Amino acid sequence: MALFRRGGKDSAPDDAVETEVEESPVVDDEPGDDAVPTAAPVQRTGGPWDASQVDDDLPRVDLGAILLPGVQGMELRMEIDKATDVVSAASILLDGSSLQVQAFAAPRTEGIWDEIRAEIAESVTQQGGSADDLPGPFGRELLARLPIRTPEGRTGHRPARFVGADGPRWFVRGVITGRAAVDPSAATALEQLFAGIVVVRGQDARPPRDLLTLRLPGPGTPNLQPSEQVADEEQPETPDFDPMTRGPEITEIR
Repeated sequence: MALFRRGGKDSAPDDAVETEVEESPVVDDEPGDDAVPTAAPVQRTGGPWDASQVDDDLPRVDLGAILLPGVQGMELRMEIDKATDVVSAASILLDGSSLQVQAFAAPRTEGIWDEIRAEIAESVTQQGGSADDLPGPFGRELLARLPIRTPEGRTGHRPARFVGADGPRWFVRGVITGRAAVDPSAATALEQLFAGIVVVRGQDARPPRDLLTLRLPGPGTPNLQPSEQVADEEQPETPDFDPMTRGPEITEIR
């Protein structure tokens, strides 16, 4: 599975959006290959972190490729592809805003966020929206105005922040929607959560942009309690730029 090959669709209180971006055909170079490195390996100076760099005791929810910090009052929703039962993303809802996170394989010698950010901006613009490339707490990010259809049938826009972080042979993407997309004070908690993510890449060979495997949190996860599944029309939307169609969600509340 590749990143941003074709759009998916999530439900939202008042809007939805699809985006298409072409996939890069580049293949990852694994240890032992004859490929000659063209750039220095990506080094992390701040979170999100690689599993090899973390020795803190911060409680995190084990989602497989992503270890997610727990925040008081957050609601965790795992997005599952209905056809394959593959967990495609994790969405965190907190104080009326949401953060969708996904992790992907990346080349060993260089990051891919600059390339992906440009592709997202181009795709949003082609659909009638706009995207500004701005500095943020994790480096460059996009503040996009996504085109949507209002309940009255008119064309409107909805803000979304696309943040990303390149790590050693991985890339993690976050999409912030709701009030936190435009209000810095409302974004602090979700930004801290994103910064505390730990990525477990593994050593298996994967092509760049391949979705790293996520899994549902175990039944014995501390401080997590199952809640009733929320109906689709009541769920806030997170833009989906991945090759999986929307599936059922499993909701956990912390």
